[in-house]
Amino acid sequence: MSELNILYVEDDPRAAEAVRTLVAADGERLAWEQTGTSGLQRAGAEAFDVIILDRMLPDIDGLTVVSRLRAAGVDTPVLMLSALGRSENRIEGLQAGVDDYLAKPYEPQELLARVKALHRRSSGKVHGAVIIYGAFECHVKARTGFRSGRHIALSPREFALFRYFMENAGETVTREMLLRDVWNMNFDPQTNVVDVNIGRLRRKLEDGFACPALETIWGAGYRLTTGE
Repeated sequence: MSELNILYVEDDPRAAEAVRTLVAADGERLAWEQTGTSGLQRAGAEAFDVIILDRMLPDIDGLTVVSRLRAAGVDTPVLMLSALGRSENRIEGLQAGVDDYLAKPYEPQELLARVKALHRRSSGKVHGAVIIYGAFECHVKARTGFRSGRHIALSPREFALFRYFMENAGETVTREMLLRDVWNMNFDPQTNVVDVNIGRLRRKLEDGFACPALETIWGAGYRLTTGE
């Protein structure tokens, strides 16, 4: 897979350097602009895979930036970062044209996971009828799962979770990603629905096997192992 070309619009040099280090360690490229005006110019002049946009900028705010980008026909997916993390703040961002919204402070690996998820969705990546990762197989059309050749009986919700983990195999999947992409919620209902369903799926994937199937990444989310 080729490296991602990411634009980061952020007025704080320390925050910009931290994100630059993070994405560079993952093999991606990052261009940095310090103001909304320069970010708009850069986004209009170059092709980027994802734009990370801070909401509070010294000249024009991030909501205005993304609104102008969309009005200009720039459809690059945008991840907005903000210390304003209430549900109404997230709704404002989504209504302005933001594709994802991450409240500060955030876990660095969650930022990286969200950037990659945005790129996958925007690139229209389509998997074949069978997704294979390590000992696991996900038969998309038949809606069935296997581990080491053994069929795993999954409910519709468990299969949706299993398929999502297979599509994001080896990467950290956050609670927010699951709520958005599996439950179609852009907010946290403050229930344990994710944890309960993850627990059920984990038990089914691991029943009779010595190696774990799902790792809990504390403070970040979950990751599917190879099962081998």
